[in-house]
Amino acid sequence: MTIEVQQVSEAHKEGWLAMWQGYLTFYKEDLPAEQTELTWQRLLDPAFNMHGFVAVHDGLVVGLTNYSWTNSSWDAAPNIYLEDLFVDENLRGGGIGRSLIDAVTHVAHAKGSKRVRWITHNTNATARRLYDQLAEVSEFVMYDRDVPAAIEGKPQE
Repeated sequence: MTIEVQQVSEAHKEGWLAMWQGYLTFYKEDLPAEQTELTWQRLLDPAFNMHGFVAVHDGLVVGLTNYSWTNSSWDAAPNIYLEDLFVDENLRGGGIGRSLIDAVTHVAHAKGSKRVRWITHNTNATARRLYDQLAEVSEFVMYDRDVPAAIEGKPQE
């Protein structure tokens, strides 16, 4: 199977949307259409810090990855946070996910980055088989804190 990894462009919208919906379904998420459109527009906006690749096979988008740059107080160059990665479920295990991660890694290398970082759900065994080949599991624990719609007090300046 021949896979071509391409920077996401307007020509990929229909295929990207199909993969995005598959990704949301996999994670049992239901984002409003407005958020999906905002994410798509951000990927196309060169001034916004969100970028993406798609994997294309026979003219069809069969995978996607979205990433952004993160600055670090520990590194001189920015690093990459690979936020989303999804491959058509019928084509998993064929190297598409690896190709997408490799494309992001090449971008990071070109900018002098020291790392590409991503997370996955601890039950995502299929993806973790690949990830365990490409990277080390971090010793750090990730926390998520929801920001309330209203908050009392003023921030410290």
